[in-house]
Amino acid sequence: MAGRVTWTADCRPLIDGSAEGVALVLDEPLSFWGGLNQASGVIVDGHHPQRGQNVSGMALVMAAGRGSSSSSSVLAEAIRAGHGPSLICLTEPDEIVVLGALVVQLLDEVTVPVVVAAAADYRRIRTGDTVRLGPGGRLEVSSVSPGPAVPPRGTSPRT
Repeated sequence: MAGRVTWTADCRPLIDGSAEGVALVLDEPLSFWGGLNQASGVIVDGHHPQRGQNVSGMALVMAAGRGSSSSSSVLAEAIRAGHGPSLICLTEPDEIVVLGALVVQLLDEVTVPVVVAAAADYRRIRTGDTVRLGPGGRLEVSSVSPGPAVPPRGTSPRT
């Protein structure tokens, strides 16, 4: 019998804020420059494993960004067009990703929080999980367990 498991983690906010979205976990880093259609939010990089997926309103989970400093402008324009992610969760700080989100925050007062999660927490997030981020980097992840709701050792689930 499947159950819902919810767990929390404290992340390091690079751009603080609150947001919610369904997780889209990328198998590889993404270069927004040439890899994302800013007008639609669709990943268009022909070599990316998640090509064809849409980041619009999603909790974008990726280890790091990849590539050109121009990626910040593509991310900013996707957010401005309403086709950016609701939040971005990384495993290491990425100045290019932060710059794109920061520009939109400063110019348009739209906040797309960016956080760095511990590697162990990052690995627990699955595509389709519901991700909520609160101020200060408090991450709450809810997922449907394929079996009984058994928490990982050392955690307390809310089912």
